[in-house]
Parts: sequence; C-alpha cells; structure tokens
Amino acid sequence: MTTAWLVLAVGDDRQHGGNDGYDDDPSQHYSWDDTVPNHGRIAVGDVIALWDKKKLLGVGVISAIETGRETKTLYFCPECKKASIKPRKRLKPAFRCNKCGALFDVPGSKTREVVTYRSRHGEAWMDGRGLLTGGELRALCDSPDSQLSMRPARWEKLRDALIDVAGISLDDLDLDGDGAGSRRPIAGGHRMKNVRTRVGQAPFRKQLLTDHGQVCAFTGPAPAGALQAAHLYSYADEEEHHDWGGLLLRNDVHSLFDRGQIAVNPDTGCIEVDDELLRYPAYAELHGKAPRVSLRPEHEVWLAAHWRIHRSTAVSVPASRSPEAVSQRRETV
Repeated sequence: MTTAWLVLAVGDDRQHGGNDGYDDDPSQHYSWDDTVPNHGRIAVGDVIALWDKKKLLGVGVISAIETGRETKTLYFCPECKKASIKPRKRLKPAFRCNKCGALFDVPGSKTREVVTYRSRHGEAWMDGRGLLTGGELRALCDSPDSQLSMRPARWEKLRDALIDVAGISLDDLDLDGDGAGSRRPIAGGHRMKNVRTRVGQAPFRKQLLTDHGQVCAFTGPAPAGALQAAHLYSYADEEEHHDWGGLLLRNDVHSLFDRGQIAVNPDTGCIEVDDELLRYPAYAELHGKAPRVSLRPEHEVWLAAHWRIHRSTAVSVPASRSPEAVSQRRETV
C-alpha cells in the first residue's frame, strides 16, 4: 500500500512559538527539518496531503526531496525549558507555556545545526481546499489522536474518503512514479450516497435574483442558469442565510471566490485575483475592477471578512510579478 502523509501548513495561527517557521508553497513544496518527528520517514513516491488544522488544502505525490543544512533558532519556556510555548495575541505577558503554565514576554532561545528537507510535489498536485474537514483528516491517520505535524496514513483510506465524502477520485495522480500520466478506464454507473442539502438555498437564490437581476456581481450580465447564489461567508460554519450575506456569481467565479483566489480588497473596493489567474484573460480583466452591482454596507462587511481570511497576508503585486510564497509554520495541534 502507498504511504500517505498528513502534514500541517499554517500561517500565523500557531499553537506554539518553538521556531521561526518554514517557507512553504503548498501546491509546490513543503519544508521541514530533523527537529520534526517522522522527519526521515517521508520518501519519494509517497502521497502528501496538506491541511491547515481546519480543512484539506490539497494532495500531491512527492517526486523529489531536497536536503541541506542550516542554523536554526529554537525557542523555549525559560522556566521548564520546553518548546511548547504559545504567543498570546491580545494578553500580556506575550507568551504562555503549554507545559508548565508560565507567562513571559521573552522566550529562551538557542541555535543548532539542522538537516533541512523540502519535498517537490507540484507535478502531481490536486487542489482539494475544503474537501475534507480537520476531523475527517485526523480519522484517516494511523494514530488519529496524534499531535504531530507530520502524521502517517494510508493512501487507500484517503482516496476512499475523497470518493465517499467529496465524490471525487485522485487516481489521476501519478502514484506509479512514471510521470506518464497514463489513461485509466473511467468507471461508470451510479451508487447511492447520503448528502447534506442546504435548507433554504432556493429562496436565497430567488431573493438575490430579485435584488440584482441576472447579473454576476463580478463579471456582469449572465444567464440565470450560469449564476449561483454565493454566500460571502462559510455557510458550513454559520448554517444561516444572512440578509445581504450573498451575491450572484457565475459558476466558475463562485468556485474561485470560495477558494480565495478572487476577492474584493476592502481598502480599494476593487476585485483582485491571484497571480495564478492572471494568465487567463477572462480573469485578468477582472483585476482592479469594481464589482458590477451596487454593494450595501452589509456586503462590504462580509467581503472584508472574506479578504482577511484568504488574502490579508498576501502582498499585492503587478501582474508581471509573482508573489513570494507565504511563510508557513510547522507546529503541533
């Protein structure tokens, strides 16, 4: 059976402050070092599934692992000397130790030489943002209660979960390692499946059509059949249809909006798209433009929250430049 690894890639939402983080680009590479448990077990050909503690980000197959050496600064509690320290965002002192409970403003520190590792998995990558929840991913690990940032699992279990829960398959990932991308027969037929249906979705969409007409809020007029009722917040978390909490978006734009690849900058009131989308004229022409419908203050509040969730750490750059990968932290949960 193919080994799969559930690996944690998060930004500033950290559970401890034991190191300065790692330079990750989830769809291309993932970094760690020999201070991380299981650091030497990951191998070329393994499946790597990245998550952010709440949801799946995507799945790839490791084609290469680069190694090196560097000097790393490690931080620890000045009382018990353990590395399980957590920054406190609003309270003082600035840090708390999860082991002994000590509070302090300045952690202890030391340096050590470490072996560094970086996986390359972009050649066979599938964006799976949000297809599985954190709880569903933990259940797939060999040790579901593990607190490690690199957790072994079985590819077959992950594949079946994506088929059963998300209705997709990852068989197009090159698990044979031949890079050939050979075509496989596509299974047909039907199977019974329990799904959750959003109560009130049809009236919600009807109200948006009444409010705005057959207009995609970002691209302009479109047939009603191409428009979806897009919540500007996570309906899965809220489970409510808030007044003025949605806009009509074209199907493809809705999907990219949910992933944060299209968002509205609250400072400018203009649409911004990821650099990855700028090579596509249909999306590049949206960049820097104002929405095509009049926004109420409630819309602006929801869109600003969406921006903070998906884009607040991103640096806006001209279309001719590529953004640097966001620094990600390795931690336990």
